[in-house]
Amino acid sequence: MSGGEAPVRVLQLGGPMAVLGAERWILALGRHLDAARCETVIGVLQDLPGGGEPPLCAQAARLGLPTAVFEAPGRLSLAAVAQIRDFVRRERIDIVHTHFYKTDLIGALAVRGTNAKLLTTPHGWSQNAGVALQVYEGLDRLIFGVCDAVAPLSDDLYDGLARLPWVRPRLHMIRNGVDLHEVETAAAGAPEIDAWRAQGRRIVGYIGQLIGRKRIDVLLRAFAGLAAPDAMLVLIGDGDQRPALETLAGELGLGDRVRFAGFRDDRLSWLKRFDAFVLPSALEGIPRCLMESMAAGVPIVSSDIPGSRDLVEHERTGLLFPLDDVNALQAALARLLAEPAVAGALAGAAQEKVHREFSAARMADEYLALYRRLAGRCGSGRQAASEPAVSKRPTSEQALSKRAASEQGGSRQGARSASAPDASGPSRGAPT
Repeated sequence: MSGGEAPVRVLQLGGPMAVLGAERWILALGRHLDAARCETVIGVLQDLPGGGEPPLCAQAARLGLPTAVFEAPGRLSLAAVAQIRDFVRRERIDIVHTHFYKTDLIGALAVRGTNAKLLTTPHGWSQNAGVALQVYEGLDRLIFGVCDAVAPLSDDLYDGLARLPWVRPRLHMIRNGVDLHEVETAAAGAPEIDAWRAQGRRIVGYIGQLIGRKRIDVLLRAFAGLAAPDAMLVLIGDGDQRPALETLAGELGLGDRVRFAGFRDDRLSWLKRFDAFVLPSALEGIPRCLMESMAAGVPIVSSDIPGSRDLVEHERTGLLFPLDDVNALQAALARLLAEPAVAGALAGAAQEKVHREFSAARMADEYLALYRRLAGRCGSGRQAASEPAVSKRPTSEQALSKRAASEQGGSRQGARSASAPDASGPSRGAPT
């Protein structure tokens, strides 16, 4: 490292539950950060008594990343605050990087009286949340006002937070990314799915939680009316809606045309054998399952919602359907299965897009730049020039206002404006 500068030391704070989207995100970031310039510790708030080693720590250890577990019983654990503060001081942590309301709150208290900076990445908000969860998420938005930086991972999250005056100055737009290496190196196939393919079955698949906002009931109803007797629906994941969804599948007469496969560590191997991937969800950030499907070259059908639209350009990188529209989803699936040339073209364009715009390596480079700035390590000269710019972009409303003003001015500039690049300000995610 130039001038013998010490690497930035970062503590990631995650939760103790199963390794799902946010936890995979933490692992992908830790894996792709330049180890010579950033030392990452994967920490977990353990609020499950006798819960053993948290799954996030177990997977981090397999990647060679150091881990730490902080006992944090209850909603707010002052003991965990003290543990983390001691750890930050002892290990000379520069950045505490938090995710979700509990880690945000405990992290904000823990860095007080230390030299560490607090960065949070909001991964999304709950839909139709109960009163208690609404209170916690409202408190979380207030906590953002004491963070040193807030880095939402999608345009929709950025725009929502930019409306809050106490958050706006702290915002840094860093788009979500997927671990392309993990997808590319996963073996294609598993005994069960290979057997179905050998029988001539075509596989429509979903990977994710079986919970209300994912709208798996819509997928089941659409699939039940699909005129493709050789097609099979495979649902990988689990959740509180599974019993009701299994009952619905029976009522729809799906029988052996649908499989509830549960959580699987080899989900990517199954994914690579899908003929189509479906995400009927009502609410997402930037869905990791869609990015993984794109990287795997699997054609996509998704509900037309914020987040998914960042990835799926209708008729170019996939097919979109109106939320909860069973008939539209059924038509999109029928088209992908009936027109393999169309499906292949969409999958190819999607694969190119995810490599170009949504790689974990690109995301890690941008986070490293933000970490270094927060820690006062930007320096000057060649090394500083190589740092990627971190976006503090305008909201979509500001961008539209600037564009309208530019277009009005352009009508008076004649032919010159017709050939000039758009000067309405930075594009989404572009450095200012």
